Amino acid sequence: MPVIALASPKGGCGKTTAALLLATELAQKGIGVTVLDADPETYIDTWAKLPDKPPSLTVKKSPTEQTILDDIDKAKQESPFVIIDLEGTANMLVAYAISRADLVIIPLQPSDLDARGAAKALQLVRQQQKAFNRTIPHAILFTRTKAAIRTKTFTHISQQLTQNKITIFKTHLMEREVYRALFSYGGCLENLDPKDVYHLQDAINNARAFAGEVISMVNSPHTPSTRPTQELEGVLTLVNPEPQFLLTRIFLRLRISLRLLRTFLHRPFARKRSLPPLPFPWRN
Repeated sequence: MPVIALASPKGGCGKTTAALLLATELAQKGIGVTVLDADPETYIDTWAKLPDKPPSLTVKKSPTEQTILDDIDKAKQESPFVIIDLEGTANMLVAYAISRADLVIIPLQPSDLDARGAAKALQLVRQQQKAFNRTIPHAILFTRTKAAIRTKTFTHISQQLTQNKITIFKTHLMEREVYRALFSYGGCLENLDPKDVYHLQDAINNARAFAGEVISMVNSPHTPSTRPTQELEGVLTLVNPEPQFLLTRIFLRLRISLRLLRTFLHRPFARKRSLPPLPFPWRN
């Protein structure tokens, strides 16, 4: 079954949050998931000790360079899905995990600094592809984005990724307080009380859309896997926001657009400055 690794040398990019959201959304559907918590901070292992962890989700912490390959093989025998939350440093543990992955997810907060960190992760994937003479499917996941705003930096990074033919998730993990609350309360998003967190349903829809897109990627005929996952098709679907949430987003976009227009009209015109190219010199 699929091995999904999340890798990024840049801290604070939402890597661990993405790993936990993916694991809990799969487990909520009754799918067996094993998470290998290879991040030195072991945030997912700490979360697992809180109440309401799904029974089909197993967390194993701190694999080492000597044990990671055996840990992956054992986890594949125990669970249909294996998710690895890798540490930020490019070392042999990370390289071994990437070499065994059926999909590598590289979270990227839309900033120049984070883009350079993502470029290092992409370079490591490329090195493992050459070393093992196999294609390792990988994709960029934009994280901590704003629903109604697309900055110039975000557009610049997206364009360069597209020009270099690097796959980008259509779903972005938005900046949401509820995702941080998950590490405090434990359990899944569906276990949280709407009275304790804001915009819970929006967060659930966002997480389901992300998990659904991951399912589609690992089911792709271009994605090699040790066993077929056709039986998982349809388990997670892209969720369309309910009408009231659509109206709320339309209103927010309109209000922000008016604010931006007002700011633009009241500031002096300045010469446009182009952003420098980012280090994405290779193509898939």
